[in-house]
Amino acid sequence: MSTHRIALLPGDGIGVDVVREGQLVLDTLAQTTGAMRWDMQEFPWSCDYYLQHGQYMPDDALDTLDGFDAILYGACGLPDVVPDEISQHQGVLRVRQGFELYVNLRPARLLPGLPTPLAGKGPGDFDLLCVRENSEGEYAGCGGRVHQGSSYEVALQTTVFTREGVERIIRYAFDLTMRLGRRHVTNVTKSNALQFAPVFWDEVFEEVAADYPGITTDRNLVDAAAARMVSSPETFDVLVASNLFGDILSDIGGALMGSLGVPASANINPEGAHPPMFEPVHGSAPDIAGQGIASPIATIWAAAMMVEHLGHAKEAELVMAALGDVTASGALTPDLGGDATTADCGAAVRDALRARAVSAAA
Repeated sequence: MSTHRIALLPGDGIGVDVVREGQLVLDTLAQTTGAMRWDMQEFPWSCDYYLQHGQYMPDDALDTLDGFDAILYGACGLPDVVPDEISQHQGVLRVRQGFELYVNLRPARLLPGLPTPLAGKGPGDFDLLCVRENSEGEYAGCGGRVHQGSSYEVALQTTVFTREGVERIIRYAFDLTMRLGRRHVTNVTKSNALQFAPVFWDEVFEEVAADYPGITTDRNLVDAAAARMVSSPETFDVLVASNLFGDILSDIGGALMGSLGVPASANINPEGAHPPMFEPVHGSAPDIAGQGIASPIATIWAAAMMVEHLGHAKEAELVMAALGDVTASGALTPDLGGDATTADCGAAVRDALRARAVSAAA
């Protein structure tokens, strides 16, 4: 039996509510399968911590986190009390960039029983993976403001594409496609209007694609890709995109899945230099925090991705199967049209997981 050290970072708002449910599911998985043991430690780093200490995380936060096998993160931000440019850059972006978690992997597929705005679509009709560059691009934090408050105030936000950064995320997308037995990679760009960075991205994409003759490719401008996701998501297999474009498209994927309370994500350094971080795609939603109505599905899905990444593929499948049992049963939170509480939904997943584990062992 393997033991895994997991750092729990609930963060802000509903992050506290949903990470609690993710932790309980992980505990149940360990108890019912005996495949692993968890050594979990929770950290209070959040906007409340910032208000008390003047920083979102302590100076040695990354050194502390580096001793763990993985991180389960909740959500970041309380914009009414702490500006997002502080909480985001001192919180989640600090971990992503500081640990070179340059892959942000976001799956999009419809779970049984979940509503979708797409007419005539159901489970199995689309199954796409968005591979988002996660360490530079539009979120690199390069830029500034001068002459603030004057009529000639200037604000600059500079996109940063390095050859190493672009090549490694594109190569990861192709390697992932091969490993999963998929067949097609779509390059999402905007090189018709932005003539420097996206054109460079496209050139690197073509260079890398030449090394994978067995995988077909196409190129979509990001606005066309957004329309295509809504009209025919089944035509996508694996998408690779810059930080900003991947963020936007994967949120569209969440809407197609029924709610932003559904999609999960993994932040990975494929070389294993630092621990990966797994989190729901949704934000902190402070207006509903503590009310027991936030969906824990995305966090439980993220926990399943973590379990798989740590080498327990069969156990991760058990979690996802249990999650599908619950969504099919209708035990859903209000964002998905149900009346279950956050705790009700989490408990239902744990019950389904126990039943699945017993059936698998029989």
